[in-house]
Amino acid sequence: MEYGDEDRSDMEFFDTAERDKQFAKLMSKTQAANDAGISDLIANPHRHDLSLLEAAIAEKLTARGFIEVRTPIMISTNALSKMTITSDHPLYKQVFFVDDKRCLRPMLAPNLYVVMRKLRDHTDGPVKIFEMGSCFRKESKSNVHLEEFTMMNLVDMGPDGDPMECLKSYIADVMDAAGLEYTLSREESDVYVETLDVNVNGEEVASGAIGPHILDPAHDVHEPWAGVGFGLERLLMLKNEKSSAKKMGKSITYLDGYKID
Repeated sequence: MEYGDEDRSDMEFFDTAERDKQFAKLMSKTQAANDAGISDLIANPHRHDLSLLEAAIAEKLTARGFIEVRTPIMISTNALSKMTITSDHPLYKQVFFVDDKRCLRPMLAPNLYVVMRKLRDHTDGPVKIFEMGSCFRKESKSNVHLEEFTMMNLVDMGPDGDPMECLKSYIADVMDAAGLEYTLSREESDVYVETLDVNVNGEEVASGAIGPHILDPAHDVHEPWAGVGFGLERLLMLKNEKSSAKKMGKSITYLDGYKID
């Protein structure tokens, strides 16, 4: 599974000798394909798959009037509290704390709340922003979870039209950039109470919400809004039919899905 992506867990064998023979044969074939992929990368250099996806999404969103922002990965614990993430919250145990007052951001929303509130003072129209960047959570081992992962969050404050319909159209833009078919479902959330989730083949790849919302007053936000956050490694895992999100993310073990060590 580290070298390839096909699920062979249902294979059966007459005895261990047959099993070991098949393993050696499959391992040799899979490793050869992996090495061929690395050779092709070296012979035909290109940007990282994650960077290409980010570029495709950014092009779609800027065409829709969104401004790209870049904010710090280190945030205050007070910013967490405004998101109701305190010591009794399930997500609190997953936060990487730097010290008593600072932590690595587990999500992009705290900073985006601040930026959109400040930009609101400069315009009478909608405030449309997005960010793509690293977030950090202490995760249990899983093929779809990473301790450092790349989020893409967008928010439209004061949308021109029904916030839910705007949210659905922005989701369509991002999924078109990713080149994936998807379905939508409403789910309960520890932070946002209720979300509109985006699913690909039964796997959640994004959660969206609309406001006004119970989190808004703490951020001095009172207008309607629509926002959604995507996990980009998970999108790439599904798009490229990989067995694990870690093959598509920031790594010193994998490059564009190929194992290099």
